[in-house]
Amino acid sequence: YTVFGKILPPSLISDLRRVSDIAREIARSRGGTQVQRLQPVGHFELDQQPFMDYAELPDLVDAIAKVLTPRHLHGDRDHLGILLEPAEMPYCTAWHRDWRDNIHGLNLAHWDQGLLDINLFNQINCALYNDSCTWVVPGSHLRHDLRSEAERFPDRPISGPNFGERTAEEREYICLEYCRSMPSAVPLYLEAGDFALYRNTLWHMGNYVPYSMRATLHDSAMTPEFKEWSQQAQQDASQRQKDGLIMDNPNANRF
Repeated sequence: YTVFGKILPPSLISDLRRVSDIAREIARSRGGTQVQRLQPVGHFELDQQPFMDYAELPDLVDAIAKVLTPRHLHGDRDHLGILLEPAEMPYCTAWHRDWRDNIHGLNLAHWDQGLLDINLFNQINCALYNDSCTWVVPGSHLRHDLRSEAERFPDRPISGPNFGERTAEEREYICLEYCRSMPSAVPLYLEAGDFALYRNTLWHMGNYVPYSMRATLHDSAMTPEFKEWSQQAQQDASQRQKDGLIMDNPNANRF
């Protein structure tokens, strides 16, 4: 991953925070107090101009083009979302590598073939407030799972922590312990205005607490190839589920 530090100008951060406050209200009215995203922003009654300004920001367009290619485009409002803090209780996702570990029925051979393809799997978190919610295993996007990772999560689907009837403070501890249970895991620290560009094939997860405001743009550096790959992968996965193939284990018989 790489971070473009303070690439959003303060005026744009202000505009995006304003519209994100409305997005938070919409998300919670639709999904309850624990909802953690609204996506895609283009499908809701929101002022779209700040998102358009974000998509057209010259410094950002130039930075993405130099790190990837000019064909990698961000800010598609039919895809762009906003990640939010839960209102009441701490929560964390399961550790995962996108598509491989969270799309039931996915053909893992296709994921393996695209692992190092620059046209696929380029994801974005752009923070409007300081954000340390995302945890990652640096470098894991360049390889398959290590033995220690496979031993930590031997089964599929991967389970998150069991909260039971725990208090908010207990849940916060449980989430942090779960984050740290993955070998070599570290939090990805973003300050307001930072833009993180990362491969979503790396091990990552999200860890959220209600007392830290979050409004982070969740986006992709999209290409025609990734749109086509995504559509085909979802169609194939749907058919495989109908055929009774739920989720393959990528580490079966590897070690």
